[in-house]
Amino acid sequence: MSKYPITQNQYQAIMGKNPSYFKGGKRPVENVSWYDATEFCQKLSQKTGKNYGLPSESQWEYACRAGTTTPFYFGETITSELVNFNGYYPYAYAPTGKYRKETTDVGSFSPNAFGLYDMHGNVWEWCADDWHNNYKSAPIDGSAWETGGNSNFSPLRGGSWYGTPDNCRSAFRGSYTWRVLHNFNIGFRVVCDGGSTL
Repeated sequence: MSKYPITQNQYQAIMGKNPSYFKGGKRPVENVSWYDATEFCQKLSQKTGKNYGLPSESQWEYACRAGTTTPFYFGETITSELVNFNGYYPYAYAPTGKYRKETTDVGSFSPNAFGLYDMHGNVWEWCADDWHNNYKSAPIDGSAWETGGNSNFSPLRGGSWYGTPDNCRSAFRGSYTWRVLHNFNIGFRVVCDGGSTL
């Protein structure tokens, strides 16, 4: 899985454009639909000869948790010193904090135990799966759940700079998000299976 959400510099290099509202080469790309994100993965695969795609929901949550069982990979609560989210809304016993009102450069906050950055906050991240209301009958091998759901929607994970702290929890699922949606708080990261493309 990519260490950071895909940056504007990376997106520009592959797609030849930068749709982001908050400009900055090291900031996460945003204003990208699910279709934009999957097209990026296809073009990156062609360019590198490796198989890139969006993470499945189960891959995303496993990577975010990094072996933890708490609401956040760093513990029971969250502050705006640890994550870029709307700090005006405290979580549990945490104090009120900053609301930056924009994205921040990727890697500005501490990583989880797997060395992954921005798994909580900054931008929502698209997952590959079709939308399902729950995990009943979901694949158990970590693959994307692409049958029996609503293929017009995909789950979002991780919360964003704009969102409240509960949306940033490892287990929280952003629901019923149209795949065609472009928004200044939605980006993505990629996974690579390491194999060669045909």
